[in-house]
Amino acid sequence: MNDTANERKVLFSVQGLIKKFPNGHEGAAGIDLEIYEGESLLIAGSNGSGKTLLMRMFSGLTEPSAGKILYKGKPLSEWGNLLRGSIGLVFQDADAQLIGETVEEDMRFGPVNLKLEKSLIDTRVNNVMEKLGLKEKKAYPPRRLSGGEKRRLAIAGILAMGCETVIMDEPFANLDWPGIIQVLKIIQELKKQSNTLIILTHELEKVLAFADRLVILDRGRIRDSGKPEEVLNRLEPEWGVRDPRHSYQSASDCTWL
Repeated sequence: MNDTANERKVLFSVQGLIKKFPNGHEGAAGIDLEIYEGESLLIAGSNGSGKTLLMRMFSGLTEPSAGKILYKGKPLSEWGNLLRGSIGLVFQDADAQLIGETVEEDMRFGPVNLKLEKSLIDTRVNNVMEKLGLKEKKAYPPRRLSGGEKRRLAIAGILAMGCETVIMDEPFANLDWPGIIQVLKIIQELKKQSNTLIILTHELEKVLAFADRLVILDRGRIRDSGKPEEVLNRLEPEWGVRDPRHSYQSASDCTWL
């Protein structure tokens, strides 16, 4: 565990997490993990390693078969609707979570459903639109946005809800160069603001520089965890994660920004 994480409070405590499916497949096979407030955690793994499943369990969308997940010391099941205002998900397919007729309406959807005060919603939506460069497109239908803008809007809706934790599943999937840069700038800004970031990806070369810690997930198991440079030095070929440093000086240089 890195020194920075040791100074922070535990946000998630994952203990003996198992998820078995009716066909016998184990999507999670005994995961133990602690995630800290304000940490930028990168969970890397090949397709099928269990990253999306883990995200769904972290957010309470999928129930584990065994084990438990504590959030701020309490089981996820005890948080109820409050969890929606604390943990925000950015799905791999951003279109799946954009439902408003306009950019502004989409941003308001989450805060309205949390029954926040209108004045607070107005302030948050305006501030987030300004910060993420969406103000000029507030009347646009989301379907007219580019891939990078859609992902930016998905993140904006989460921030308007006041979520302190942002979980991103393959945030660069199906994006062109400008879209990738847009998302990376948001990740950089969220890290500066000390939001807790959990990024699940196999594209380490784009975002590793922003990670405080790297976790390797393979076939539902955590194979390694620690400072990115140290974990990369211990990579095993069978884990299906490629060391991106052949094109960079070090882990801290691995970004497209």
